[in-house]
Amino acid sequence: MQTLSPPTSNALNLNHVVRTRRLVPTRLSVKCVYAFEPASYGVGSSRADWQSSCAILASKVVSQEQASSADKNGGTADHVAAVNGHKAAVSDFQLVPIGNLAEANNKPLPPKPLTISDLSPAPMHGSKLRVAYQGVPGAYSEAAAGKAYPNCEAIPCDQFEVAFQAVELWIADRAVLPVENSLGGSIHRNYDLLLRHRLHIVGEVQLPVHHCLLALPGVRKEFLTRVISHPQALSQCEHTLTKLGLNVAREAVDDTAGAAEFVAANNLRDTAAIASARAAELYGLNVMADGIQDDPSNVTRFVMLAREPIIPRTDRPFKTSIVFAHDKGTSVLFKVLSAFAFRNISLTKIESRPHRNRPIRLVDDANVGTAKHFEYLFYVDFEASMAEVRAQNALAEVQEFTSFLRVLGSYPMDMTPWTPSSPRH
Repeated sequence: MQTLSPPTSNALNLNHVVRTRRLVPTRLSVKCVYAFEPASYGVGSSRADWQSSCAILASKVVSQEQASSADKNGGTADHVAAVNGHKAAVSDFQLVPIGNLAEANNKPLPPKPLTISDLSPAPMHGSKLRVAYQGVPGAYSEAAAGKAYPNCEAIPCDQFEVAFQAVELWIADRAVLPVENSLGGSIHRNYDLLLRHRLHIVGEVQLPVHHCLLALPGVRKEFLTRVISHPQALSQCEHTLTKLGLNVAREAVDDTAGAAEFVAANNLRDTAAIASARAAELYGLNVMADGIQDDPSNVTRFVMLAREPIIPRTDRPFKTSIVFAHDKGTSVLFKVLSAFAFRNISLTKIESRPHRNRPIRLVDDANVGTAKHFEYLFYVDFEASMAEVRAQNALAEVQEFTSFLRVLGSYPMDMTPWTPSSPRH
């Protein structure tokens, strides 16, 4: 199966990176003292690392009153400063505008997604919150960013890794990351990224997914020979496509909005894309069928990431996310989970992932090899704030049975009510 995606430029070495900025009228050649340092996986971190994280959270709880008064004064974006403390390495780069003012269909083209070659430490910017997401304009991640932070400046990135690094390098204030879907389940790659990077979860958004079948103006269903979209979108619309009589090839691309962009950019009159209604508007496509998801209760959960944790509170429902690896022994996982049960703390998620630094060993076809215990990491979400004593005591008990424990974030739960969408063909 051929994988289609819009052409991308060759990435440069991370030690010599190029950054793009909006609305810079002339090209500037400047020097930047910076060298990229790989992020730690965190798996080898000691118990002191977890204690340090709790100490940071505890100190922020103490200063909660001051932060609350600051919030009332209307402050939203983080105050950012220059990046310091990196090894010195002189690199040349240019600041160039990324706003493409060439008109297509009498509209300015959307901004080009950031790539790894665009990343370098950013200077201070204005007070408008900048949120990085994976995909192109019209992606569901962009909609999640807008729901979490209305009136923010959304920054498209071509990879999830780039969205993480955009926050780490102060190009963005937040990153939005899909972690699970009610139909497709967990997005495991993104859980691995949470472990590899030191960003903190500061919020979540539950976004109903409303898929549309998009094609160029004038195209009818009988003209179509294939449908393209993200693999999860294709699987979420499989039965509806069959009911519509579209027994055609279904091919995967990197993201839903990227599929719409690909159809429009290449004038493909035999191809339809599954994407959002906003993508149809942005790329000049017609909506052939609306609400084509098989399950009207299709919801994707996104988490919001920042460089620093937020202040845990007790005046509204909070959720806390952790990751741990438990010691070898009998019923250890039961003992870990009992720390929450005995304190009436509800778990909303538990996800196991193979330990990346200790790959699972399997016997080959010749049955050569020795059976060994599998090493796993466990991701857990529970309904409690780190400002609550019961949550602090639960994690103190969990620590007794774990070889690694990290608090990914303690953040407000998304309590926004929503209604399932109904198909309209």
